[in-house]
Amino acid sequence: MSVYKHAFVRSEMTAPRPAPQKASGLSHWLRVNLLATPKDVALTVLALALLAYSLPPLIQWLFIDATWVGDGRAACTTISQGGVLPEGTSGACWAFIDAKFQQFIFGRYPADERWRVLLVMAMFAALLAPMLMPKAPLKGWNALALFIILPVVSFFLLGGGFGLAHVETQLWGGLMVTLILSYFGIVVSLPVGIVLALGRRSNMPVIRMLCVGFIEIIRGVPLITVLFMASVMLPLFLPDGWTFDKLLRALIGVSVFASAYMAEVIRAGLQAIPKGQFEGADSLGLSYGQKMRLIILPQAIKLVIPGIVNTFIGLFKDTSLVSIIGMFDLLGIVNLNQADPTWATPVTPVTGYLFAGIVFWAFCFGMSRYSQFMERHLDTGHKH
Repeated sequence: MSVYKHAFVRSEMTAPRPAPQKASGLSHWLRVNLLATPKDVALTVLALALLAYSLPPLIQWLFIDATWVGDGRAACTTISQGGVLPEGTSGACWAFIDAKFQQFIFGRYPADERWRVLLVMAMFAALLAPMLMPKAPLKGWNALALFIILPVVSFFLLGGGFGLAHVETQLWGGLMVTLILSYFGIVVSLPVGIVLALGRRSNMPVIRMLCVGFIEIIRGVPLITVLFMASVMLPLFLPDGWTFDKLLRALIGVSVFASAYMAEVIRAGLQAIPKGQFEGADSLGLSYGQKMRLIILPQAIKLVIPGIVNTFIGLFKDTSLVSIIGMFDLLGIVNLNQADPTWATPVTPVTGYLFAGIVFWAFCFGMSRYSQFMERHLDTGHKH
């Protein structure tokens, strides 16, 4: 009997015990993240006091005292009569945003032809959505349509041809130009940056020197200088009668600048790969192209996803610098419309910049969140 008793005791001692369940719920989250230590409690109270002090006047200015409907500056010069805001203060002029919204999106693109821009945006969204889904089928065909076919179709749709009226790029502007510059810069900078990073690590001195020189020269000057050179200086070196469209010159300048920075991001990922991965690929008899395409680059790009997306976000925001060469992106068209005497009020510039800031923040925040999603999706190397 004692034998069975001891065996039963041993089985109880060696049997796996259920893992303790993690506490969850709002109270647990508050206790862990906001009230864990006396210091956290003090900072939480201070933050709540700051919000209680700043939110009421902000909400008052943005919504309560704001002007939502109107057709001129008279509608946005209404003065607050008491409340949280001081006497003589007017709210946000959202009527200005409503009146100029079409220009903020399309620039001076002809109103009768804006359906072409909407069609391009719809095709872009329809092709981008499945591309961002990790398990979506037919990724190769989707990439071909998004990165090769769509730019060609968009060129004729937006610019004209095949029976469509010609629209000069000087009339393009607003969010439309911001998205075009960002899309082209992102699509070009990633593959070119990979080639430059591989060239910088090449064993061939000539290729390595060329890549190093290109990267260091471009990274050593501001984007404004690159855009100025592409817009003003480049035509001076072309033969007589040769010219480039101003938008095309901006696209080249932005892409060249972003490619140099992308090359350094990719090079950091390549240097983080253990030497054993290179040796293992060589031991399998893989060629240089196979080794990079199948083994090294997938790991390197996975490691530097935050840096890649950070470069994309910086590129998206830097498109506002094209105003230096006379192009009007979203921020540029907002500045242009603020000079309209019909809407000349003290709150018009603040409201316009706030609208532009919200749009830029929405796109940048979306890219940041998708980057975090991809990091979690690809983070399989250290799971137990």
